[in-house]
Amino acid sequence: MSRLDELPPDLPRPHDDGACDHLVGLAMPHVHLASTSGRTVDVGALGKGRTVIYCYPRTGVPGESLPAGWDAIPGARGCTPQACAFRDHAAELADLDARLFGLSTQDTAYQREMAERLHLPFEVLSDADFALTNMLRLPTFAASGMRLIKRLTLVVKDGTIERVFYPVFPPDESATTVVNWLGDKRAP
Repeated sequence: MSRLDELPPDLPRPHDDGACDHLVGLAMPHVHLASTSGRTVDVGALGKGRTVIYCYPRTGVPGESLPAGWDAIPGARGCTPQACAFRDHAAELADLDARLFGLSTQDTAYQREMAERLHLPFEVLSDADFALTNMLRLPTFAASGMRLIKRLTLVVKDGTIERVFYPVFPPDESATTVVNWLGDKRAP
C-alpha cells in the first residue's frame, strides 16, 4: 500500500480539455455547503476581496487501498500532498489577503477527520450533493463508481471567478503556483 502523502514519480499529467474555459467572469452562485468547522458557507456570499477554493477529487483513507487504477487516472492522485501544501502556505495566502477553502464531494464527517489529521488551518467544504459542481459545470470524472471533481483551483474576487488554475499538476505545487500568482497581482 502506498503512502497517501507521497506522489509516485510516474503519474500521468492531466491535459487541458477546456472544461473550465467558461468559468472566468461567472458570479459564484448562492450555494450553501457544509464546512469542517460545523457551519454552512454560502459560496455566493464570500464578501469583498479574494477567496481561493481548491477543488480536489478525494483524499485517501489511511489503511484503505486507493480505488483500482487510481494512479493511472491523470490528475487523480495527490489530494493529500495538495492539502498539505495549502496548509503550509495558508499564512502566505492570508498575508496576500486571500481566504482559503478546500472543496471535494466527500462527506463532511470524513473531511473533518482528514482536516484534523492533517492539521489544516482552513475549512474544507463538502459538495456531496454536487450542487456547486452542477451549477458551475465543474469538470468531473468517474472512478470505482464515484463521481469526483477534477482537480482545479478557483480564485474568486468580490464574488466573481477571477482566475481558474486547471489542470493542476503536480498537485503538491498548486499552493505555490497560487501564492506566486497572487503575489504578482499585488505587485505594483
